[in-house]
Amino acid sequence: MAGPNYLKKFSPRPSWIRKKLGYPALFMGATIAKIKVTGRWHLPKKGPYIVAANHFSYIDPFFFKYAIRKPINFLGASDQTIEWYFMWAPLLYGFIPIDRTNLAPSTIKKAKKALKNSEILGIFPEGTSTSDSLRKAKNGAVFLSTVEKAPIVPMAIYGAETAWDDLFRFVRPRVKINIGRPFGPFDISGNKRKKADQIETIGQELICRIGALLSEDKHGVCKGDSRISGFQKENGFNPQVVRAR
Repeated sequence: MAGPNYLKKFSPRPSWIRKKLGYPALFMGATIAKIKVTGRWHLPKKGPYIVAANHFSYIDPFFFKYAIRKPINFLGASDQTIEWYFMWAPLLYGFIPIDRTNLAPSTIKKAKKALKNSEILGIFPEGTSTSDSLRKAKNGAVFLSTVEKAPIVPMAIYGAETAWDDLFRFVRPRVKINIGRPFGPFDISGNKRKKADQIETIGQELICRIGALLSEDKHGVCKGDSRISGFQKENGFNPQVVRAR
């Protein structure tokens, strides 16, 4: 297994490598799974921007890459262990390591550098893939948006959480990916406490904007939030349920 001491040494591969690796993702997505992407028209023409998505499955980055057909600087958890047979993707693509319990200066520096270079950051703000409904967002995406004045594009991936089971049953997985309208960047002010409160409030909005792109049974911490219908109107579409196979 690859542990924290190994994972924290990672960095994203050069942009041209990440671009080339997009082609296998497109091929696999077209042949192995039935993927429907809605809302690509919301993606900015150029960076910098941050794409923030829910995280229900450890294979979400593959579908993330399928939807965003540009080189992505993923932020990936380094405070975990990964089985060696799952390490081929991180080794090929690379990522910016992030300790979910302690946002290190090195992580901030690498993420800020990517945004300063007008690149795209890919973040899973929940920080874990152990749930099948939305959980509270951590502050990294909003913090980076405020310091680098980069908008956030909310995105939802669902159906991936059952993809492996489907494949073992010789059924092509059906995965839906919805991309929402960008929001931000944000101006925050005041003392340290007030800034922290503002970042947390925006983080709550972010997770609800992701919820607006998911079917209601996936809303989790956003269930019943009155803002969701308004966000769906902004996006121009309502999410569809992934039908049972």
